[in-house]
Amino acid sequence: MCGGFTCSKNALISLNVLYILVAFVLTGVAVYGRAASLVTNLPIVGGILACGIILFLISLLGLVGAVKHHQVMLFFYMVILFLLFLIQFSVACACLGVNMEQQQQLAEQGWGRVDNSTKAKVQQVFTCCGFDKEIKSNNSKMGHPSCESIEIVGLILTRHYRNLTDPKKEKLARAVFPSHNFTY
Repeated sequence: MCGGFTCSKNALISLNVLYILVAFVLTGVAVYGRAASLVTNLPIVGGILACGIILFLISLLGLVGAVKHHQVMLFFYMVILFLLFLIQFSVACACLGVNMEQQQQLAEQGWGRVDNSTKAKVQQVFTCCGFDKEIKSNNSKMGHPSCESIEIVGLILTRHYRNLTDPKKEKLARAVFPSHNFTY
C-alpha cells in the first residue's frame, strides 16, 4: 500500500501529470471540434474547452502543491476536487433524468434554430434528408468507466499526503516562550 511519504508524493505527482495530459486532450478535441465542425454555435465545444483549461489549472495547482508539499495549496486542491466531484455527480444525475422523448425534443429545437445553409451541409455530410429521415446509426455503449472514481482516489491521496511530514526535514514544535524544544 502506498503509505509512505515518497510513495504518496510520487503517486500524487503521477496523478496530476495524468490530469494535465487529459486537459491537453480535452483542449485539443475542443479546438479540433471548433475548426472541423459544421455547426459551430453549439455551446458544448466551448464547454469542453473551458473544462480542459480549468482541469489544467487545477492539476497544475495539485502538481505544485505535491512537489513543494505546500499545505495550503494541497488543501485548496482537495476542496476543488471535492466540489468538482459534486458538480459531475449532479450533472450525471440530471443527464440520467432526461428520457429519449426529451432528447428528441431538444434535437428538434436545435434543428429548427439553425439556418438553411447549415442544414444543407449537415444533410450532405450525413446523407440524410431533413431531421426525421436520417439514417440511424448503431448506438452502442462504449463501456468506459466513470472518471469520478479517479477524482475520489486523488482526493484521498491528497488528504493522506497533505497530513504527512517530510522525513528529510526535522521540524521543531516551539511554544511562545520556549523553554524546551519538542520534536514531532
